[in-house]
Amino acid sequence: MKGVVLAGGLGTRMYPLTKVTNKHLLPIYNKPMIYYPIRTLVNAGIDEILIVTGGNSAGDFLRLLGNGKEFGLRHINYTYQEGEGGIAAALSLAEYFADNDKIVVILGDNIIEGNIRGAVASFQAQKDGARILLKEVSDPQRFGVPVFEGEKIVRIDEKPLTPASNYAVIGIYMYDHRVFDFIKTLKPSERGELEITDVNNFYIREGKIAWDVLDGWWTDAGTFDSLQYAGGMVAKTGANKL
Repeated sequence: MKGVVLAGGLGTRMYPLTKVTNKHLLPIYNKPMIYYPIRTLVNAGIDEILIVTGGNSAGDFLRLLGNGKEFGLRHINYTYQEGEGGIAAALSLAEYFADNDKIVVILGDNIIEGNIRGAVASFQAQKDGARILLKEVSDPQRFGVPVFEGEKIVRIDEKPLTPASNYAVIGIYMYDHRVFDFIKTLKPSERGELEITDVNNFYIREGKIAWDVLDGWWTDAGTFDSLQYAGGMVAKTGANKL
């Protein structure tokens, strides 16, 4: 199984910090942000990773991460996303890297306290389909929100004004090889992006999605407040615990 870290985009919500660097190179306490999602994948037993990046600072990832030896990776790959086309558009660039294997995808600004080893092992045991991770949050309207019927997810609503649950779909997704076929059928949303929620809903309609609730704290460090929160939580409790 292979891993994909999505670290593209222009980070406009975090100007002026991102005028001179990629958001995912900003510090979270004592390490660059990109270190944390890589460590999440490595802790789950994944040793082949693709970094999808973009903007004017793409070369800085190569200088920082090199060949991935520091993380114990067998190989680290890089690809370039032009502009901002949404999470699903960024993921589409990983098709040849995946080479029909299952993949674990993590957004480059997602920081977790614990690990995803159990969920990855469960996904490895799945015959096919997808697996997502959920976390109960106080502001679900900011995220993709699962709609439940009993223990079954029947759809995911993207940033709903009236959330059907208090759970958010966090930025860690696991897919079989068909994800790239699904992405090719997507139409841009009102935001002009290819939405990962639409990909997840494809799998839901097929009855091919499973889910787990993440243990420990989680944040997406994509705003000034959440960047500060992530740094504080890492300093206080640590992250990517084994």
